[in-house]
Amino acid sequence: VALLVTEPVRADQEAGTAIPAESRPCVDCHAFEFMQRALQDLKKTAYNLDTRTETLLLQVEKRNLCDCVAA
Repeated sequence: VALLVTEPVRADQEAGTAIPAESRPCVDCHAFEFMQRALQDLKKTAYNLDTRTETLLLQVEKRNLCDCVAA
C-alpha cells in the first residue's frame, strides 16, 4: 500500500543529479550556438574556396600570358 501512495522519483530529483533550470542553457540556446558555429565554418570554407579560386585563375592567366609571349 505504501508503494502506491509514494510518488515516483523523477530523473531531475535523483541525489546528485539535480541541476537548477537557471544554470542550464535552453534548447534554443544550444541550437543557436550550434548554428553560429556552423555558419562560421561555412564562412571559413567559402573564404578558402574564394582564395583558392583566385589563385587558380591567376595561375591560368599567367600561363596564358606566358603562352602569348612565347608565341
